Amino acid sequence: METKGDHLNLKSGLYVKELSKADNSRWEKYVEENPSTTFYHQIEWKEIIEKSFGHKTYYLMAFQSSNPSNSSNSINPSNSSNPSNPSNPVVGILPMVHIKSLIFGSIFCSMPFLNFGGICADNVEIEKLLMCEGERILRDQKGDYLELRHLKQSSIAILSKSHKVSMTLELNRDPDVLWNKFTTKHRTSVRRAGKNELEIKIGKRELLKDFYNIMCRGWRDLGTPVYPFSFFSNIMDQLEDSLEIYVVLHEGEPIATAFNGLYKDTVEGMWASSIREFAKLQANYFLYWEMIKRACLQGYKWYHLGRSTAESGGEFFKEKWNAILKPLYWEYILNKAQKIPELNVDNPKYQLAIRLWRKLPVGLTQKIGPYLAKNIP
Repeated sequence: METKGDHLNLKSGLYVKELSKADNSRWEKYVEENPSTTFYHQIEWKEIIEKSFGHKTYYLMAFQSSNPSNSSNSINPSNSSNPSNPSNPVVGILPMVHIKSLIFGSIFCSMPFLNFGGICADNVEIEKLLMCEGERILRDQKGDYLELRHLKQSSIAILSKSHKVSMTLELNRDPDVLWNKFTTKHRTSVRRAGKNELEIKIGKRELLKDFYNIMCRGWRDLGTPVYPFSFFSNIMDQLEDSLEIYVVLHEGEPIATAFNGLYKDTVEGMWASSIREFAKLQANYFLYWEMIKRACLQGYKWYHLGRSTAESGGEFFKEKWNAILKPLYWEYILNKAQKIPELNVDNPKYQLAIRLWRKLPVGLTQKIGPYLAKNIP
């Protein structure tokens, strides 16, 4: 039976419905088996975001009925066209988060706070059906817009921008193969950093506080509100087996860090930061080479060095490791909004707030930052 929140195409036998707890294992199976899904499509992110920020989530699943109907007059809930029938395969997914903010408005996003997300579908028809259902929810909830963060452009022509890029490094089981491809200048920088009495720790929850303290200082210097500690703790609770934290120390003091996900054949660089006062030690060169070496020896094929703003210092640094630049496509369905939003640090109207934030004590930004960050997707 069609229920509120279900969308169906009887002729093709396709259904879209919101995820229920009974569907969790089917979602997980689809994510595990589909080559287009990413670290951020895992079902655990639903609870992580709900628990950390209190935002409502809409996890949409598309099913293929084994008995498509040629009639549009009725639906028999007892036959195989019922989307709850476990024999009907999942053929597409779309995770969405609804952020309600007094400052930034009513935003739907897939996925906020993360590098990407968006639709994964077996074909264009399924992709379109999922997008239509996402748009229906956007309009029903009177949202301003829906933002879909995709690794590749969708097959359906909608508004988009490519101000962010993904930097991906192809790995080799022998890290020396990568080392020998670096420029002489880059190898010199890495060697110089290694002579600065730096050491590295690799772990999980035991390094979470060091990671967060460095993040708070680094993001304050960038003028960016930091997420609550509970967000990272909740990620660790749900995904600890597929996470690694790196912390670089100088004379026992943590000065640089990274938080990585391990998924299928890929290392996913999620967050990294360093303390500006120690910049002369070039800890980031030391950190990245240690992470790349470890990923090679662990047998991973790809290393996503994380999302960067196009033509930024972050992009240029990652290019030194011979990372391949790939544009990220942030696509939009507008409702109450009249144009594509510009929620980024390059927007002139945020420059004053950024400059003021950089002058605040770190302790104060730790207290008020999470209240702001939860509303900035």
